[in-house]
Amino acid sequence: MGMVTQPVRQIVRKLVPVKTRLKLHRLYEAVVERTGEWLGQSDPLLPPTRLMFVGGSRRDFRMLGEKWLATFIRLARLKPSDNVLDVGCGVGRMAVAMAGYLDQGARYRGFDIVPEGIEWCRKTITTRYPNFEFRHADIYNEEYNPRGVLRAADFVFPYADGEFDFVFLTSVFTHMLPDDIKHYMAEIHRVLRPGGRCLITWFVLDAEARTRIDAGATSPLRRFRTNQGGYWVVEGQTAEAAVAYDEADIRGTYADAGLTIKEPIVYGGWSGRPDCTSNHGQDIIVAQR
Repeated sequence: MGMVTQPVRQIVRKLVPVKTRLKLHRLYEAVVERTGEWLGQSDPLLPPTRLMFVGGSRRDFRMLGEKWLATFIRLARLKPSDNVLDVGCGVGRMAVAMAGYLDQGARYRGFDIVPEGIEWCRKTITTRYPNFEFRHADIYNEEYNPRGVLRAADFVFPYADGEFDFVFLTSVFTHMLPDDIKHYMAEIHRVLRPGGRCLITWFVLDAEARTRIDAGATSPLRRFRTNQGGYWVVEGQTAEAAVAYDEADIRGTYADAGLTIKEPIVYGGWSGRPDCTSNHGQDIIVAQR
């Protein structure tokens, strides 16, 4: 059976457009979700299929959250007592994983630009875990919130100075432009206590990544060949669909914000590089205030 399945998958990937495959996958997930409800096997902390806008599928929602939690503990020394800020919390994938790890006295705060996700998190997670709070930030993003009224470069995080031990952003700066990122980095520095850590994912362009891109070894959705002056995008995509930055520019951004990078950069598998040391797709940088 396995010998048949793999060739069939390869044929489907060649013949069926990506958007069509995603629609079919969403339909499949919806059927599985409804079947679980009929059988009384639904998970109350699993969001409905219509809210799965943060990547991955409903089926792997908990697995991905637990995978990231393990990464936070391993790379950023996340402790159960830490106060945590989740920038771009989506529909609570990390929050659900952290709910079983953080102490009741620890504070989790998350904000996102998609209101439907925040509403679900408040109704589903906060009602069960009162130390978990979620806010909606109506920030403009061409890809995810084109009707947003606030500019990211002007948005002040609604939290006190030095409030958090750990701040993380997964797949956030990979959709943001330089001025917005510089402002967010300053805000991250502000809300971190002295000695606090942050973990951020990027598409880092160094010599190895560029070699892979030029050779066509990456996915077409990750071939950052269009230079927009300070950042790189994929031809034919909106600017904020996926954004990559030169490693030197990224390092300069951390230095300007007063954050010290914990070496080395943990490279992900997005470019197919042989020195990949992460089991996540994007590159990971941990830094400390």
